Amino acid sequence: MDPRVLAVMIPIIAIGGFFAWMIALALSKVYLERLRLQSRGLDAGAGQEEVLAELERVRRDVAELTERVDFTERLLAKPSDPARKHV
Repeated sequence: MDPRVLAVMIPIIAIGGFFAWMIALALSKVYLERLRLQSRGLDAGAGQEEVLAELERVRRDVAELTERVDFTERLLAKPSDPARKHV
């Protein structure tokens, strides 16, 4: 495998892993909150506003992370400066 391709893939995979980790963390919080409500005997509608607020926060976080990944991909896609190769 070409080392240049590997050098581009490493940050992309790392950022993708971070995305997956953040999404899994947020979904586990929502699921645990639902289990707590059920164990207390409350219906799911009682905590619906909190779940919706958490879901909206997750959406904002994912949108922000998407922007960061797009920026990183654009930065990595730029051709490198030929003067820097000789340094």
